[in-house]
Order: sequence, then C-alpha cells, then structure tokens
Amino acid sequence: MILAAGRGERMRPLSDRTPKPLLMAGGKSLIERQLDSLARAGVKGVVVNCARLGGQIEQALGDGARYGLCIRYSRESGGALGTGGGVARALPLLRGDFFLVVNGDVWCDFALGELRIGDGLDACIVLVKNPPHNPRGDFALDDGAVRLLDGESEGLTFSGIGVYARRLFGDAPGEKFSLGDVLRRAAGGGRVGGVLHRGRWVDAGTPARLAALDALLSGA
Repeated sequence: MILAAGRGERMRPLSDRTPKPLLMAGGKSLIERQLDSLARAGVKGVVVNCARLGGQIEQALGDGARYGLCIRYSRESGGALGTGGGVARALPLLRGDFFLVVNGDVWCDFALGELRIGDGLDACIVLVKNPPHNPRGDFALDDGAVRLLDGESEGLTFSGIGVYARRLFGDAPGEKFSLGDVLRRAAGGGRVGGVLHRGRWVDAGTPARLAALDALLSGA
C-alpha cells in the first residue's frame, strides 16, 4: 500500500493544486518512484489511498499496467483518515495476513523486498538516522527490537516504510488515527521489529526538501 491521501500542508503552495505524491523529483513523480521500487521488489498488487485531489492520482497512474502492477484505490471521500485510518479503511483491498506500506512522499534506496517480519511480531519497520527536522527521533532500536524512547536510548526516525500484520489494526482507536500511535502501542508491548537503513532516505515533505531531492536525483 502507498499512503497518498495527506493534504500536504507543509508542502503548500505546491500542494494546493497538485497532490503531494504527484510532485516531481528528478523528472519523475514521487509516487511513481515508489511504484518502481515496489515492482523491483516483486510486488504485483498495490493499493493507493486517495482523498483531496485524489482523482488526479487515479488519472495519472491508471490501473498500474505500465508499471507492471495492478493498482486499486481506497477512496477517503469524507476527508483523509490519517496514516493509520487510511490503512484500516483499505484492509478489505489488502490481501493476506501481512502487507507492506510505504509513504507516498518519501524516497529511499532501501531494497523493499528484503524487509521481513519476525515470528510473533505485529510489525517490522525501517528506521533511519535522524534528519535535521526530526533530531530526537521516533523510536529506539535494541538488537532488532523497536522500543519506545526513554530519554537515554539513541533515537532513530521512522522512515515511513514497514510490514504490518492485519491483526495490528483489529483494535483501531477510531476512524481517523496515526500509524505512529498504533506502532507506539505495539512497540510498548514488544511486538515491533526494526532494521536500521544506513543508505539514502529523504522525507520530501516541504518545498525545500523536495528541491533537495530533485537536485540529488537529477545529479546536480
């Protein structure tokens, strides 16, 4: 699943008329880069959630055939449901007990096909070194186990990439909620694994960071 329903407030004014995932970096839209990564990982079917301006995303991507994928859309017509609520709404379209979810506004050279979830866990997420805009981090990583920050452990940043068990959303807190809240509850119970990616990762959530990614991917 690709999360693509956010309003993109931090990306304004670029996101006022164009959905953030359709913004360009290095001559290709952010979401198309995610589709390419998923196809390289052997994924065949992708669900994309859409809200405001979602019709533009559907028109741009179509059924996914040209990417070697089958794309289906989870439409949040009443307004975006947040990263967690978006996944919960899309569950009927997601097959199997486990599925991969990626944010539509990040770029990363992590090989998605290598991400695996351990026995008995509800999630396995990719963590990265803290960027300047998130200096404290989101979680701690202890020998492959994701822990809550306690003020002493070195924090790491959640990349927006993870594999999740369907059961993780069985007690969803409401229609609109954050995936981060669900992960923190599960991590507190020792049910989240993680890997540290030491390669390149960019959260292209603002015009400045999008410009930096564009320069990186354009070879500038």
